[in-house]
Amino acid sequence: MTKRATAPKFERISPDERRARLIEASIACLAKGGIHGFTVDNICHEAGTSRGLITHHFGSKNALLAAIYASIYGKVLENLERSETTPRSIEELVEMIFGDSFLSRDYLNVWLALWGEIAVNPALQVEHRKNYALYREHIARAISAFARARGVTVDSYDAATILISLVDGLWLEQCIDQSLLSLDRAKDLCRRTLAAVLTPATHVNPA
Repeated sequence: MTKRATAPKFERISPDERRARLIEASIACLAKGGIHGFTVDNICHEAGTSRGLITHHFGSKNALLAAIYASIYGKVLENLERSETTPRSIEELVEMIFGDSFLSRDYLNVWLALWGEIAVNPALQVEHRKNYALYREHIARAISAFARARGVTVDSYDAATILISLVDGLWLEQCIDQSLLSLDRAKDLCRRTLAAVLTPATHVNPA
Protein backbone atom coordinates (compact mmCIF):
# COMPACT_ATOMS: atom_id res chain seq x y z
CA MET A 1 0.00 0.00 0.00
CA THR A 2 1.56 3.25 -1.14
CA LYS A 3 1.79 6.26 1.12
CA ARG A 4 -0.25 9.24 0.15
CA ALA A 5 1.80 12.33 -0.56
CA THR A 6 1.62 14.91 2.18
CA ALA A 7 0.35 18.26 1.03
CA PRO A 8 2.78 21.13 1.57
CA LYS A 9 2.12 23.15 4.68
CA PHE A 10 1.55 26.83 4.16
CA GLU A 11 3.04 29.15 6.72
CA ARG A 12 0.58 31.57 8.21
CA ILE A 13 2.16 34.87 9.17
CA SER A 14 0.76 38.29 9.93
CA PRO A 15 0.69 41.10 7.35
CA ASP A 16 3.31 43.00 9.39
CA GLU A 17 5.63 40.01 9.34
CA ARG A 18 5.06 39.57 5.61
CA ARG A 19 5.97 43.23 5.05
CA ALA A 20 9.09 42.83 7.17
CA ARG A 21 10.19 39.78 5.18
CA LEU A 22 9.70 41.58 1.89
CA ILE A 23 11.76 44.50 3.20
CA GLU A 24 14.54 42.15 4.36
CA ALA A 25 14.51 40.39 0.98
CA SER A 26 14.67 43.76 -0.80
CA ILE A 27 17.65 44.86 1.29
CA ALA A 28 19.40 41.59 0.41
CA CYS A 29 18.76 42.25 -3.29
CA LEU A 30 20.09 45.80 -3.03
CA ALA A 31 23.17 44.56 -1.17
CA LYS A 32 23.90 42.00 -3.90
CA GLY A 33 23.13 44.01 -7.02
CA GLY A 34 22.46 47.62 -6.13
CA ILE A 35 19.48 49.32 -7.71
CA HIS A 36 19.77 47.04 -10.77
CA GLY A 37 19.18 44.05 -8.51
CA PHE A 38 16.05 45.63 -7.11
CA THR A 39 13.55 43.81 -9.32
CA VAL A 40 10.22 42.24 -8.47
CA ASP A 41 11.45 38.83 -9.61
CA ASN A 42 14.61 39.04 -7.48
CA ILE A 43 12.72 40.23 -4.42
CA CYS A 44 10.06 37.53 -4.73
CA HIS A 45 12.69 34.84 -5.25
CA GLU A 46 14.63 36.05 -2.18
CA ALA A 47 11.48 36.22 -0.06
CA GLY A 48 9.98 33.01 -1.47
CA THR A 49 6.71 34.72 -2.21
CA SER A 50 4.47 35.71 -5.12
CA ARG A 51 4.74 38.88 -7.19
CA GLY A 52 1.32 40.16 -6.17
CA LEU A 53 2.29 40.54 -2.52
CA ILE A 54 4.58 43.50 -3.24
CA THR A 55 1.70 45.43 -4.77
CA HIS A 56 -0.66 44.23 -2.05
CA HIS A 57 1.55 45.35 0.84
CA PHE A 58 3.31 48.40 -0.63
CA GLY A 59 1.42 49.52 -3.71
CA SER A 60 4.55 50.08 -5.82
CA LYS A 61 8.30 49.54 -5.96
CA ASN A 62 8.86 53.21 -5.12
CA ALA A 63 6.77 52.83 -1.98
CA LEU A 64 8.74 49.69 -1.13
CA LEU A 65 11.99 51.67 -1.45
CA ALA A 66 10.60 54.25 0.96
CA ALA A 67 9.67 51.47 3.39
CA ILE A 68 13.20 50.06 3.16
CA TYR A 69 14.68 53.47 3.91
CA ALA A 70 12.34 53.93 6.89
CA SER A 71 13.21 50.47 8.18
CA ILE A 72 16.98 50.98 8.01
CA TYR A 73 16.91 54.49 9.45
CA GLY A 74 14.47 53.34 12.12
CA LYS A 75 16.97 50.77 13.37
CA VAL A 76 19.76 53.35 13.31
CA LEU A 77 17.61 55.63 15.49
CA GLU A 78 16.71 52.74 17.78
CA ASN A 79 20.41 52.10 18.38
CA LEU A 80 20.94 55.74 19.33
CA GLU A 81 17.89 55.75 21.60
CA ARG A 82 18.95 52.51 23.26
CA SER A 83 21.82 54.31 24.92
CA GLU A 84 20.75 55.00 28.51
CA THR A 85 22.41 58.39 28.57
CA THR A 86 23.65 60.99 26.12
CA PRO A 87 27.18 60.10 24.94
CA ARG A 88 29.60 61.41 27.55
CA SER A 89 32.40 62.31 25.16
CA ILE A 90 33.21 63.03 21.54
CA GLU A 91 34.94 59.66 21.36
CA GLU A 92 31.85 57.84 22.61
CA LEU A 93 29.59 59.63 20.12
CA VAL A 94 31.86 58.83 17.16
CA GLU A 95 32.16 55.19 18.22
CA MET A 96 28.38 54.96 18.59
CA ILE A 97 27.81 56.29 15.06
CA PHE A 98 30.44 54.15 13.35
CA GLY A 99 29.49 51.12 15.43
CA ASP A 100 26.04 50.86 13.89
CA SER A 101 25.63 47.60 11.96
CA PHE A 102 24.08 49.45 9.02
CA LEU A 103 27.24 51.50 8.60
CA SER A 104 29.31 48.60 7.31
CA ARG A 105 30.75 47.56 3.96
CA ASP A 106 27.95 45.00 3.61
CA TYR A 107 25.50 47.88 3.20
CA LEU A 108 27.52 49.93 0.70
CA ASN A 109 25.36 48.98 -2.30
CA VAL A 110 22.21 49.48 -0.25
CA TRP A 111 23.05 53.05 0.75
CA LEU A 112 24.35 53.94 -2.72
CA ALA A 113 21.11 52.70 -4.27
CA LEU A 114 18.92 54.57 -1.78
CA TRP A 115 20.92 57.81 -1.98
CA GLY A 116 20.81 57.68 -5.77
CA GLU A 117 17.03 57.30 -5.79
CA ILE A 118 16.18 60.05 -3.31
CA ALA A 119 16.34 62.81 -5.94
CA VAL A 120 13.77 61.11 -8.21
CA ASN A 121 11.49 59.35 -5.74
CA PRO A 122 9.09 61.70 -3.89
CA ALA A 123 8.07 59.00 -1.38
CA LEU A 124 11.72 58.35 -0.60
CA GLN A 125 12.35 62.09 -0.24
CA VAL A 126 9.67 62.29 2.44
CA GLU A 127 11.21 59.43 4.41
CA HIS A 128 14.71 60.87 4.03
CA ARG A 129 13.74 64.31 5.32
CA LYS A 130 11.81 62.89 8.26
CA ASN A 131 14.44 60.39 9.38
CA TYR A 132 17.41 62.68 8.70
CA ALA A 133 15.80 65.32 10.93
CA LEU A 134 15.40 62.79 13.75
CA TYR A 135 18.97 61.55 13.31
CA ARG A 136 20.37 65.09 13.34
CA GLU A 137 18.32 65.84 16.46
CA HIS A 138 20.02 63.00 18.34
CA ILE A 139 23.49 64.14 17.25
CA ALA A 140 22.75 67.81 17.96
CA ARG A 141 21.53 66.97 21.47
CA ALA A 142 24.84 65.28 22.26
CA ILE A 143 26.89 68.13 20.78
CA SER A 144 24.88 70.67 22.76
CA ALA A 145 25.74 68.79 25.96
CA PHE A 146 29.44 68.78 25.03
CA ALA A 147 29.34 72.52 24.37
CA ARG A 148 27.72 73.29 27.74
CA ALA A 149 30.32 71.19 29.53
CA ARG A 150 33.09 73.13 27.78
CA GLY A 151 31.48 76.52 28.31
CA VAL A 152 31.26 77.31 24.61
CA THR A 153 28.41 78.38 22.38
CA VAL A 154 27.89 76.51 19.12
CA ASP A 155 25.03 75.97 16.70
CA SER A 156 24.52 72.30 17.57
CA TYR A 157 22.41 71.63 14.47
CA ASP A 158 25.05 73.05 12.13
CA ALA A 159 27.69 71.05 13.97
CA ALA A 160 25.55 67.91 13.67
CA THR A 161 25.14 68.52 9.93
CA ILE A 162 28.92 68.83 9.58
CA LEU A 163 29.53 65.63 11.54
CA ILE A 164 26.90 63.59 9.67
CA SER A 165 28.22 64.75 6.30
CA LEU A 166 31.77 63.95 7.36
CA VAL A 167 30.79 60.50 8.61
CA ASP A 168 28.95 59.71 5.36
CA GLY A 169 31.84 60.88 3.19
CA LEU A 170 34.61 59.19 5.16
CA TRP A 171 32.63 55.96 5.53
CA LEU A 172 32.06 55.89 1.78
CA GLU A 173 35.75 56.56 1.08
CA GLN A 174 36.99 53.82 3.39
CA CYS A 175 34.48 51.35 1.95
CA ILE A 176 35.71 52.09 -1.56
CA ASP A 177 39.42 51.65 -0.77
CA GLN A 178 40.60 50.83 2.72
CA SER A 179 44.22 51.16 1.62
CA LEU A 180 43.64 54.91 1.28
CA LEU A 181 41.60 55.40 4.45
CA SER A 182 41.22 53.04 7.37
CA LEU A 183 38.21 52.98 9.66
CA ASP A 184 40.37 54.11 12.60
CA ARG A 185 41.64 57.06 10.58
CA ALA A 186 38.07 57.99 9.58
CA LYS A 187 37.00 57.97 13.23
CA ASP A 188 40.02 60.07 14.22
CA LEU A 189 39.21 62.70 11.60
CA CYS A 190 35.64 62.94 12.90
CA ARG A 191 36.83 63.28 16.50
CA ARG A 192 39.33 65.99 15.59
CA THR A 193 36.82 67.93 13.52
CA LEU A 194 34.20 67.90 16.26
CA ALA A 195 36.81 68.82 18.87
CA ALA A 196 37.81 71.83 16.73
CA VAL A 197 34.16 72.92 16.43
CA LEU A 198 33.87 72.76 20.23
CA THR A 199 37.09 74.62 20.95
CA PRO A 200 36.56 78.15 22.30
CA ALA A 201 37.61 80.81 19.82
CA THR A 202 40.77 82.71 20.68
CA HIS A 203 40.34 86.45 20.32
CA VAL A 204 43.44 88.36 19.25
CA ASN A 205 43.59 91.98 20.48
CA PRO A 206 44.41 94.43 17.69
CA ALA A 207 47.86 96.05 17.99
